[in-house]
Amino acid sequence: CFLIFISLFYLNSLNYISFSEYGGETLQGPAYGPTSHPTASSSTPSSSSAFRHVVPSRQIVERQPRMLDFRVEYRDRNVDVVLEDSCTVGEIKHILENELQIPVSKMLLKGWKTGDVDDSTVLKTLHLPKNNSLYVLTPDLPPPSSSNSGALQESLNQNFMLIITHREVQREYNLNFSGSSTIQEVKRNVYDLTSIPVRHQLWEGWPPSATDDSMTLAASGLTYPCHRLTVGRRSSPAQTREQSEEQCTDVHMVSDSDGDDFEDATEFGVDDGEMFGMASSALRKSPMMPENAENEGDALLQFTAEFSSRYGDCHPVYFIGSLEAAFQEAFYGKARDRKLLAIYLHHDESVLTNVFCSQMLCAESIVSYLSQNFITWAWDMTKEANRARFLTMCTRHFGSVVAQTIRTQKTDQFPLFLIIMGKRSSNEVLNVIQGNTTVDELMMRLMAAMEIFSAQQQEDIKDEDEREARENVKREQDEAYRISLEADRAKREAQEREQAEQFRLEQIRKEQEEEREAIRLSLEQALPPEPKKESTESVSKLRIRTPSGEFFERRFLASSKLQVVFDFVASKGYPWGEFKLLGTFPRRDVTQLDPNKSLLEVKLYPQETLFLEAKE
Repeated sequence: CFLIFISLFYLNSLNYISFSEYGGETLQGPAYGPTSHPTASSSTPSSSSAFRHVVPSRQIVERQPRMLDFRVEYRDRNVDVVLEDSCTVGEIKHILENELQIPVSKMLLKGWKTGDVDDSTVLKTLHLPKNNSLYVLTPDLPPPSSSNSGALQESLNQNFMLIITHREVQREYNLNFSGSSTIQEVKRNVYDLTSIPVRHQLWEGWPPSATDDSMTLAASGLTYPCHRLTVGRRSSPAQTREQSEEQCTDVHMVSDSDGDDFEDATEFGVDDGEMFGMASSALRKSPMMPENAENEGDALLQFTAEFSSRYGDCHPVYFIGSLEAAFQEAFYGKARDRKLLAIYLHHDESVLTNVFCSQMLCAESIVSYLSQNFITWAWDMTKEANRARFLTMCTRHFGSVVAQTIRTQKTDQFPLFLIIMGKRSSNEVLNVIQGNTTVDELMMRLMAAMEIFSAQQQEDIKDEDEREARENVKREQDEAYRISLEADRAKREAQEREQAEQFRLEQIRKEQEEEREAIRLSLEQALPPEPKKESTESVSKLRIRTPSGEFFERRFLASSKLQVVFDFVASKGYPWGEFKLLGTFPRRDVTQLDPNKSLLEVKLYPQETLFLEAKE
């Protein structure tokens, strides 16, 4: 029995397992059965039961050199390094030299649990755990300047606009991120939009300095405020696949040391799909729409991207937005611009879905007809939460009867195509097209719905034209009435202004007359008494002719000043500031003479006839 056991052990040690999908490399190692040491049962004659070679359900790979993870901290940066335990400390420093741009000679690598080590130390000899934390000191290098720190802090507070082009569907996304966001966060957001997992994303446009997904956008060297990037799906995911928590295939490996734990096969980039010769994308088909999506527009973006990746770019143009927004676009414009609303209800679990989408919904004739005459809106009914959400929307907009009709549809009757026509008071479902149809039948139903809609549209156009004509007449009448009111108001305001001006002028005239009268009375009262005819003093008799031809006479003492004559004339209503007093022989302007001289001195004695004339 012992010889039989030795023979079987030797034969098993010659087995080799080849991984053709793992970069074409062949990994060799002994394949063991469930038991690797002889037990009490080995003494039995029947070696076929005790030592029968057990074919494993999964491939078994040889134990590779142990991989160690290091997170190295330097100032405000963290660098992740993954190395085999057969490498040296110096190799870690060379990797950090490329990442941190610090010469190896200036670098002190600290944090070893065994104390300081030199560059030639092999990691395996340090007996390190899988995950390790280290830090770098550079005592010979000056600290970063405060100006650079201030600039970085300012960049962290800025917003970057990333214009990301999805290569497969030729769609652009304009995304805003703060400078403190990391590259990893950007990639996760792009996954939500494009359904391309982070490990399958192939990027173009990142700056050379953006080598770490944990790096912030402010420190990555992006162009501010706008930077263009391109993302696509890797053509061969097996060549560049990262470690993923989704891959949970346990492949037992044989270790030379008794104390090592068994490690996961994903460390070598091998997942279940590859090990069984299946494409990983087929195993993990992305959903058409996220479950419990808060925003219908974002959900429709993912739906469109996933639809394009599955069935190609020739498909209906799906309206991106809520169902209410699709109603507004289709039904509430001008009658000539209105369209029918087509609601496509998708279901991944229906056997008709792939045929309906690829052969009917993506047919060029259907796509062209829908684009010209319909607003197309879509929803995924695969997930129960999304199904319940659509039924709620359906009840609100179409009524409980339509909602119940859709609720009773079986899975294999999907996809459904609902043709909706908007009416004045409600929305009418013209047709419900199930997935078991043909291109010709689908086109005929679309055309039949279009005929009904066209007849209704012509009536709506006629009603709208008549309503616009009535509104135009009413607007013209309102405008004429407004103009008439404006003219009447302007005329009334002009009259009021004229009356106000007349009243103002009248008030001024009255005030001036009252002022003149007051002056006249004061001058009249101030005049000296007129000398009597029998006066013994020299008397001058003056006869004054007014502009109207009237005369008035008065006697003055010859010794009286000329000003007394002026005051007398002013007391009669002819102020000497407005009239001049002219003599006859010789003709002279008496008002130009010195008013302080006596009448005798100005030769107005014994008598004189004077004329009043208005000044120019």
